[in-house]
Amino acid sequence: MMTSKPRVAVIGFPGSNGDHDAFHSLAADVGVDAVMVDYRERSLAGIDAVVLPGGFSYGDALRAGAIARFAPVMTAVMAFAQAGGPVLGICNGFQVLTEAHLLPGALLRNRTLRFHCHHTHIRVERADSFWLGGLKPGDVLTLPVAHGEGSYFVDAETLARLEANNQVAFRYVERDGSLTEEANLNGSVGAIAGVTNETGNVLGLMPHPERATDPLTGGTDGLRILGNLLGLETAAASTAARAS
Repeated sequence: MMTSKPRVAVIGFPGSNGDHDAFHSLAADVGVDAVMVDYRERSLAGIDAVVLPGGFSYGDALRAGAIARFAPVMTAVMAFAQAGGPVLGICNGFQVLTEAHLLPGALLRNRTLRFHCHHTHIRVERADSFWLGGLKPGDVLTLPVAHGEGSYFVDAETLARLEANNQVAFRYVERDGSLTEEANLNGSVGAIAGVTNETGNVLGLMPHPERATDPLTGGTDGLRILGNLLGLETAAASTAARAS
């Protein structure tokens, strides 16, 4: 019996420049049914997961992600996330998720005050949520970064809550997994590179897994995150099961 592929929406905002990267990675390398969804859409009917890609939505006017948070499609994204649907925010997508309060914290200017574009190492801190399935705490992934406002910030009280709730997904580390000031180049609080919401279905991270899914582009560690999409039950299958 043939089964349909999970249908994954890639949201495109004015100024997005990672939407086509994400689309190609998901369709060609991961093997899901990727669809481009315009920021003016108001429905995510038939969608099994959502990816908010990198870029400079609305030219980062006001601050990164601040205007995209009010795009028409975000009402549907927020409802999808609150219903337990898998949502991934990459780089600018992470910034949008914090602005929409789907994830805690904010992304500030890199402490170097420079744009960072290089490969980095991130250590897995939790592996008990959708996007981190198949990973183990302590695993180190190598992924590229490309951001000017990637310094993750929360106050001390929120940081304590994130740690207590096991919401820190990734930290910037050296290749051997050790924490150093040099590895945390953008100056993120707690060297945090990615966080989840309390239920784990929403993940935001600054490094780009979609740019590390083919050996020709420098590695395949991104598949260890995005590959979890292949385990999704599709909306069509779920509907058919309920009807039977």
